[in-house]
Amino acid sequence: MSVLQDCNLSDKGCAALASVLSSNCSSLRELHLSDNELLDSGVEQLCVGLKSPHCKLEKLELQDCNLSDKGCAALASVLSSNCSSLRELDLSFNELLDSGVEQLCVGLKSPHCKLEKLELWSCNLSDKGCAALASVLSSNCSSLRELDLSRNELLDSGVEQLCVGLKSPHCKLENLGLRCCNLSDKGCAALASVLSSNCSSLRELHLSDNELLDSGVEQLCVGLKSPHCKLEKLELRCCNLSDKGCAALASVLSSICSSLRELDLSNNEQLDSGVEQLCVGLKSPHCKLEKLELPSWNLSDKSCAALVSTLNSNCSSLRELDLNGRTVTKGDTL
Repeated sequence: MSVLQDCNLSDKGCAALASVLSSNCSSLRELHLSDNELLDSGVEQLCVGLKSPHCKLEKLELQDCNLSDKGCAALASVLSSNCSSLRELDLSFNELLDSGVEQLCVGLKSPHCKLEKLELWSCNLSDKGCAALASVLSSNCSSLRELDLSRNELLDSGVEQLCVGLKSPHCKLENLGLRCCNLSDKGCAALASVLSSNCSSLRELHLSDNELLDSGVEQLCVGLKSPHCKLEKLELRCCNLSDKGCAALASVLSSICSSLRELDLSNNEQLDSGVEQLCVGLKSPHCKLEKLELPSWNLSDKSCAALVSTLNSNCSSLRELDLNGRTVTKGDTL
């Protein structure tokens, strides 16, 4: 592994690294170049090495390197190469826009592409970028298992586009990040339809920092109760939930169909009166939840006691309760 973050690198440094990657002596598997002003020209230099038959690189980080369309096109040519070993690529915090992602998707659909994890935080994506990524997920050539699109203004319309690909029988995606994407009811309804599909492989869904409200979570819970739903981890931090959202989630936990093992509800300020609702689900014999995260600063003593009592119940599968950073496990008291 080589870490060269924030080292003031440019074209020449990338050319030198490319010669290393092209060497039959190189064993480099990870390269971290984030926070360097590489520009597209630097990445184009780097890609010469990445396409070498001697290159063994599996993980590449290029966060905040001032990349755009040309850099994405160069990386797409790497992904399309039968010599590429890349499994993980992080392009977050680059102003790629939809056009850059469309370029990248050409490589992602190649039968030679081995990429399993792609991170695109804060790349200024919208509907068109989501549609291009949906076409990748629908491709029988795609190897993508993890996709993080957090902090892009996707809106419900973008997520609806993405869900077309997520429902494809060819889609292998297991982990999806949509934090802070300005989602609401419609986006949740679209995701629920994915969870309800017998084609979906989703195991983790990260929806924190969206103003979902109870109505959005109620929509999502329709999918979570489907016998086809395989979701094991759900993150709903800072989604403005209250009683009704807790009641809907409790009905999921009580369902024999639910596969949920981890649930994060921290940073929701109106949960105290909903905790009793939640505990009903947690004590269900069908509940498989093992880890629960909640905000402790606005929970009453009674609510906290009810949670710990549930944790210590013989009927509960809960093993770990995180109250605002304080972890309580079975046998513990407050």
